[in-house]
Amino acid sequence: MFKQLPDQTIGVMYTVASYVSWGILPIYWYFLKEISAYEIFAHRILWSFVLASVILLFIGGWSQVKQLITKGKMAFWTFVAALLISTNWFIFIWAVTSNHVIEASLGYYINPLFSVALSVIVLRERLNRWKVISLLIAIVGVILMTFQFGQMPWVALIIALSFALYGLVKKMVKVEAIVSVTLETMFILPIVLSYLLFLETEGTSSLSRISLFETILLLGAGAVTAFPLLWFAKGAQHVPLSTLGFLQYINPTLQLLVGIFIFNETFTHSHLIGFGFIWVALVIFSVSQLKLMRHFHLRIAKKIITRIVKHI
Repeated sequence: MFKQLPDQTIGVMYTVASYVSWGILPIYWYFLKEISAYEIFAHRILWSFVLASVILLFIGGWSQVKQLITKGKMAFWTFVAALLISTNWFIFIWAVTSNHVIEASLGYYINPLFSVALSVIVLRERLNRWKVISLLIAIVGVILMTFQFGQMPWVALIIALSFALYGLVKKMVKVEAIVSVTLETMFILPIVLSYLLFLETEGTSSLSRISLFETILLLGAGAVTAFPLLWFAKGAQHVPLSTLGFLQYINPTLQLLVGIFIFNETFTHSHLIGFGFIWVALVIFSVSQLKLMRHFHLRIAKKIITRIVKHI
């Protein structure tokens, strides 16, 4: 069925699926909050590698991995991607288990700003007038939310920058998604295995004291990590980086809702205003993508935007 659809449409579908999965992922990690973020991260890398390796074995793709390793430039950029996504994973896990889900969502709101900037600077992608307007409105919303924290939101900034750069690298490295995921986790595997073995020898591993349910969740970290990452890698190959960045808003919106309604984190009126600005930006960008905005007179569009903002 998907073969009959344009490549960019398929890319958008994969990307949306990955962002929705990441948006609700805090609920999964929250059940493991009694375990240290370092150990959760280590298991996430380990079981993601195991699952990706099994999939690769079934489809006979290990020869592609061997070929990629022998190509110095491709192997180097895949290693860079591994470092970037590992940084993103660890900071996010720490944020969720430390009751900073809203700040993590802010990071994923800021991320599209970095993605759009990279698309213009590095890939020379061009933005039309409405994309520029939507970007400026989004910047206002992010600034408002940043001021709400009253300090430099380092968690948000690290999450934003690491994932924006990861998206850029994925655009540059044209390899099969499953091969890329296998290599990215394989590069980090020696470090996390050493750490897990150290915990075992010291008798401080969580596996000896957690419940069966928590053990299953820990082992399932591979599935909840690998599949969304595969979908994102597949989508990134067919979607312009600027579009990839704005679709990213699905992820932090869901995270924000999880933080407010499930984890009961503080959400103020200032948060609401900033959130509203970003959604206005998303609406404008989406309409411009459908090439409908050209049918609106500038004065009418301004009235629509003003009314939306007044009702936030």
